[in-house]
Order: sequence, then structure tokens, then C-alpha cells
Amino acid sequence: MSEDDNERQRILKARAVALAREPEQGAAEESRIGIVEFLIADERYAIESAYIGEVYPLKHLTPLPCTPAYVLGVINMRGKILSVIDLRTFFDLPDRGLSDLNKVIVLHDGAMEFGVLADAVIAARWIPRSVLLPSLPTLTEIRAEYLMGVTEERLIVLDGGKLLSDRGIIVHEEV
Repeated sequence: MSEDDNERQRILKARAVALAREPEQGAAEESRIGIVEFLIADERYAIESAYIGEVYPLKHLTPLPCTPAYVLGVINMRGKILSVIDLRTFFDLPDRGLSDLNKVIVLHDGAMEFGVLADAVIAARWIPRSVLLPSLPTLTEIRAEYLMGVTEERLIVLDGGKLLSDRGIIVHEEV
């Protein structure tokens, strides 16, 4: 073997040893959260990926009468009927209307499941918890209530657990 081959073997072995090491428990897992980043009314939002089941294209939305304005309607997602919430209306943001590019981000926690309308999905990624700052003064009270934090890049990270457990989002039919 030549000297270059020996050096390559040494580098590859060092990389294999580094990759085979067990990650430190606790610190690495707690310091980052997985998020799905999306656009609503030209603002960047994200929700923790632990609450997201999938992203589904908006097709065949059926409006529901006698529901709050933020309930767009229902969709049939592979045989399952799913309500779709418009966070633009819920958060009092400017309305842009629907397009063929809208996506439904399906939120779930075992007990509750519904879709959230997004203008576009940007990325799924990890962010350090330490980059989350408290609310911005420009956020309305209702958005601040569902806020996990805001990054320096003005990414608004919503608390999926609060959205899923909020009794105000659930439509109750009165007899």
C-alpha cells in the first residue's frame, strides 16, 4: 500500500469510530427540536414535528355551514374525514385566498386530529431550543397564546400541543 492509501484508511477508520460512538443521552435530545416550517400570509411559521402526521395537498375542500370563519371545511384524506383550520383567519392575518399550491399540515396527538392550511411548506429541520426567544410585540394576543418561541430570523414556532388541546378550536354543535 502506498502512503496515500494508508492515510485514506486511517481517515476512514477515524470517521467510522466517530460515527459508531453512542450519542450523549439527554443533552443532545433536549437541546434540539424537530420542526416543519411553512408560510402563512408571507410570514414564516413552524410547528414541532412531533405533532405533525403528514403534509397533504389541499384537494376537494367541502365547506361546512354554521361553523366559525376559521374552519375552512373538511377534506377526505384516503377515506378519513379531516377538518381544516385556517390559521390566517384564526390569527387575524391578511387573507390571500386559496390556490392549487396550498398544503394541509395534519396535526395529531392521539386524541385530536385536524389539518392546518399553509400557503407553502418550506422545510423540515432541527433547531436548537436555545434559539427560541419570547414573543415579539408585533404578535397579536391570540398568536402569542399559542407561541413556543420566535427565532432571530423571525420564524414563529407555534406550540402544537396547545393548538391540539384548545377547546376554542373544537366546534361544538348545540342542540
